[in-house]
Amino acid sequence: MRSHSGQKPFECTSSLRKHKRLVHSNIRPYDCPYCGKLFKTNSELKSHVRTHTGAKPYSCRHCSERFTSYYKVKVHLLKSHNEGTWFTCHICQKKFILNGNLKIHIRRHEGVKPYVCCECPKRFCTSGDLKHHQLVHSDVRDFACGFCAKAFKRKHYVLVHVKTCAYKIDLADLLI
Repeated sequence: MRSHSGQKPFECTSSLRKHKRLVHSNIRPYDCPYCGKLFKTNSELKSHVRTHTGAKPYSCRHCSERFTSYYKVKVHLLKSHNEGTWFTCHICQKKFILNGNLKIHIRRHEGVKPYVCCECPKRFCTSGDLKHHQLVHSDVRDFACGFCAKAFKRKHYVLVHVKTCAYKIDLADLLI
């Protein structure tokens, strides 16, 4: 009866707890020993640490190329060895390596925006787009210029600012 009605009276508490931590919280218990950046999962941390160590544990079965992630191997196999399956948009013919990315792309074509901001009526195609938008409503400024200490909400903004910061030390002045 429940399979026909869609009723689900039981929940898997361990899966539910993990889902809540990964999706609905900002708890990041795993920290990088090299730079201190925090991550939600141990696998995200391991992947990040490779950016510091240069480790490339994934290899191509056809050539000597090595990669930092399985995803990069898939990209390589498709592009270099024509192995695997592209997921193609039926509207514009754009190709994707992951089916999930194709689904998001099609959502954009169709104007489907299931993620709604709790502070304003704006809607978004992905949870990432929503998170990016929510900084607009926040006073948190986590990114600061190393020269003048001006703070910014987004990393991109501080990177642009640093290029033109009036307080930047001219390296030519330091040379004798």
